[in-house]
Amino acid sequence: MAIEVRKRENETASSMLYRFSKRVQHGGVVKEARKRQFTTRTANSTKRRAAALYRIERQTELQKTKKRGK
Repeated sequence: MAIEVRKRENETASSMLYRFSKRVQHGGVVKEARKRQFTTRTANSTKRRAAALYRIERQTELQKTKKRGK
């Protein structure tokens, strides 16, 4: 999605920059960039399963030590 702004006759650089920034905002470029900024790929099923098993094992360990009073 390319946004193009050409300089008009007798137009200052600041007004051209203002027009460009407005087009970017109305075009949804900033919103889309922010949305894509923190997206992560999903881990494969074996990694998710291993992480879940680790969490369960860790929780049971903590519960055992809590029962022992440590």
